Amino acid sequence: MSATPRRAGAVTALAAVGVLTAAGAASAHVTVHPESYARGATDGTLTFRVPDEEDSASTTKVQIFLPTDHPLLGVLVAPRDGWTAKVTDTRLKTPVKTDDGTITDAVSEITWTGGKIGAGQYEDFDVAFGQLPDDTGRLAFKALQTYSDGKTVRWIEEAARGDEEPENPAPVVKLTAEQTGTAATPAKAREAAADGSDSTARGLGVAGLIVGVLGLAAAAFAVVRTRSAGSRDA
Repeated sequence: MSATPRRAGAVTALAAVGVLTAAGAASAHVTVHPESYARGATDGTLTFRVPDEEDSASTTKVQIFLPTDHPLLGVLVAPRDGWTAKVTDTRLKTPVKTDDGTITDAVSEITWTGGKIGAGQYEDFDVAFGQLPDDTGRLAFKALQTYSDGKTVRWIEEAARGDEEPENPAPVVKLTAEQTGTAATPAKAREAAADGSDSTARGLGVAGLIVGVLGLAAAAFAVVRTRSAGSRDA
């Protein structure tokens, strides 16, 4: 391979990094992905993205606070190289009844320490859950970000409905009503369409057979009439 394609690839990569950096600078705060889930969703993952927005300090500590009024059940923390996670449980004021029994405790805080997020970089922290609550429309996860110079940024503000995003917004996941029927997922929609096509094809096939049988019967009847007329003429 010549050097020209490699240089072109490097330029493209640097341009992409520049775009990402510019996009990050416009909204350099702690976020959670995906931004929405179905109410009561099970066996999913939330990814908390933490960017470092300081020019001369690194992020050395990240704290995520999980809601306990609408708790997440079965929380597990994915390991992250260089970081140590501490998980704190809290006794729930209102226990949650499930098919497997009553849940009285849930994770209320996860703290990551020991690692470092350099200036202009970010880190993703993955948290798995067994089940999301089904009795609310949103989940806010307050976050604290501590820097190597001792500064702590509190991402804890929640915007009221219709208001602009606050200066230090808390990561929020919207919980949507779960869809039902064949439109619940694209796969189910495709299956329904395929079933409908098969049914139509079978219907057309049966109709074709009926038409064919009627045609044969009509032809046979015409032959019999012709022979009968010939016999009378003779």
